[in-house]
Amino acid sequence: MTDHSTLAATSRATRIQGMGVSRILQLAQTAREMKAQGIPVIDLSAGQPDFDTPGNVRDAAMRAIDRGETRYTALDGTAAMKDAIRHKFATDNKLAFAENEVMAGAGAKQLLFNALMATIDQGDEVILPTPCWLSYFDIAKITGGVPVAVSGSLESRYKITPDQLRKVITPRSKWILLNSPSNPSGAVYAHDELAALLAVIEQHPTLCVIADDVYEHIRFDGTRFATPAAVRPDMRDRILTINAVSKAFAMTGWRLGYAGGPATLIKAMSIVQSQSTTNPCSISQAAAVEALTGPGDFLDMARATYARRRETLFDGLARIDGIEGVPPEGSFFAFVRIAQLMGTQTPDGTTITDDTTLSDYLLNSANVVTVPGSEFGLPDHLRLSFAVADEDIKTALARMEMAISALHQKKVLG
Repeated sequence: MTDHSTLAATSRATRIQGMGVSRILQLAQTAREMKAQGIPVIDLSAGQPDFDTPGNVRDAAMRAIDRGETRYTALDGTAAMKDAIRHKFATDNKLAFAENEVMAGAGAKQLLFNALMATIDQGDEVILPTPCWLSYFDIAKITGGVPVAVSGSLESRYKITPDQLRKVITPRSKWILLNSPSNPSGAVYAHDELAALLAVIEQHPTLCVIADDVYEHIRFDGTRFATPAAVRPDMRDRILTINAVSKAFAMTGWRLGYAGGPATLIKAMSIVQSQSTTNPCSISQAAAVEALTGPGDFLDMARATYARRRETLFDGLARIDGIEGVPPEGSFFAFVRIAQLMGTQTPDGTTITDDTTLSDYLLNSANVVTVPGSEFGLPDHLRLSFAVADEDIKTALARMEMAISALHQKKVLG
């Protein structure tokens, strides 16, 4: 006999119908399984630095353990953590926040979730300049919102224009998420570009801004960083700034993010957090305090390493027919267009119909893991991470060149 009560208890809620685990996480798991089988796979899907967490940060965590700092903390962060957040914003961004205007959480993703959960009513719209981090779409949906994609392009360096933004704003528009430098494109909005977008937003009093600044410290060629609250301090009551130690300090596993914004919003986000994770990890907070207030030589080393790897990657991509792209201004991702490869065939006769087909082909024939651009809201692209060893990048490029050359030999005539 069927236990209907069990079926009812395990069926999915409507709000997560159609959702699944991130394809990036699935690809990472596939890469791990292939490596375990002895297959020499190279994972260019990685969304995290390949460096160890800096020694001074690890030492700060161990000292905290030795001091017995292993209990609950204030749910929005210890006093030391909040002081470090305020110091960081003041020093790096010229943003002055009071203690009740900042909070820490278990990563930037949790803080974004907190913000939308605390403010979104069913049907409210969240404007997403695409390509964008794939979690934005599902976080907006799971909190009751409606994601509204606005697409950039290779020609615009994957940034949107004020005219594009103006056309999608409606009375239900609640938030716009601005991620600069961007995952997946590496696009960086300059001060004047942000100012132009904010001038449009200013005309719609119910529309607010979330600035996702997690790649702030990974920029190239002297590209300057700007954040919305610093560009328009008169609009600070409508801007939430989110950041984290994960990408800058190679601390993805420590799960520690932080935010600054209006006190009323921070309080509402804290309520959501109080009913989920409560406080962020006490040891991670001690480590993050050191990361945010300690010496910056690690950042300089990491940035120089990424810059070298970016050059290696694009030197190799230039030799591969059918791949178009521009070196990113920030982040450790390349977002490349592969539209010219649509309609080609693999040596076994499979037609490349979309970016997922091509990504699967590169995985199976070249043992190279890439992420389809459709995962980020912009089809006919691939995201390639250069947060991997230099030799792995060179090997991956050689394999990709050989695999894609084979596609060209099987071009479909139409």
